Amino acid sequence: MSWHIAQINVARFREPREHPVNADFESALDEVNALAEGSPGFVWRMIGEGDSDDPALTINITVWESIEQLAAFAYRNRTHRTVMRRRAEWFVEMPAYLALWWIEAGRAPTLAEGMAKLELIGRVGPSAEAFDFKTAFAPPG
Repeated sequence: MSWHIAQINVARFREPREHPVNADFESALDEVNALAEGSPGFVWRMIGEGDSDDPALTINITVWESIEQLAAFAYRNRTHRTVMRRRAEWFVEMPAYLALWWIEAGRAPTLAEGMAKLELIGRVGPSAEAFDFKTAFAPPG
């Protein structure tokens, strides 16, 4: 069986999403998403916010061919890094905002699945079921 890496990251806005303080974040989204989609190893991303009923949350779920390709985009893409360095300006601190997990190649994760992985890593810390870049686990098998 072949595996891909899925990731979810969430953030809760300090101010309502449409507040002018969030304008730089909002204006960067299309460019960052396009850069991700054009990056080596990119497979899929959730469009929109899924079924989230919390307007204060912004949610991103993507799938990549490998954890190395995901990390290359997340940490080496200048535009993405610039936006993420400003995270504290727009979002409140959250105990867990990122989770990575392995999925079967060809399958797209659901929002519910991603939120469950985020809850798991927040509750028990990194494990083979949900982890982060610092404590990555190999694919099953």
